[in-house]
Amino acid sequence: MRLALAQAERAARSGDVPVGALVLAPDGTSVLATGHNEREVTGDPTGHAEILAIRRAAERLGEWRLTGCTLVVTLEPCTMCAGAIVQSRVDRVVYGARDDKAGAAGSLWDVIRDRRLNHRPEVIEGVLAAECARQLTDFFRGR
Repeated sequence: MRLALAQAERAARSGDVPVGALVLAPDGTSVLATGHNEREVTGDPTGHAEILAIRRAAERLGEWRLTGCTLVVTLEPCTMCAGAIVQSRVDRVVYGARDDKAGAAGSLWDVIRDRRLNHRPEVIEGVLAAECARQLTDFFRGR
């Protein structure tokens, strides 16, 4: 999660909401890809940290299935990212701060673990939650 927090800091420096993510290989020890929010820099509404990390990990593996991989992200994924997580077959999602306004991994919605879907990753929430939330609070307070 500390690597994801560092990615989030990169987003904040570029004027974007500080959310950072990374995808761990199935062995859990090596980082396949990282990402941070790039919506403001690229003008791309899909430029969320999770989407970018998933895309980069799939590119590195040479396939779209990220079976066995873990996505680590500083903020609970939104519905768009939750859909990408399910579609990419990530096995586990670890996130820091809850997002009571737009979260789709247990707070507002629970898209990731919806029993009607064919793939339901494990969700671990609250890892370094206070640090992740503080980073977001500090960013928005500064605006």
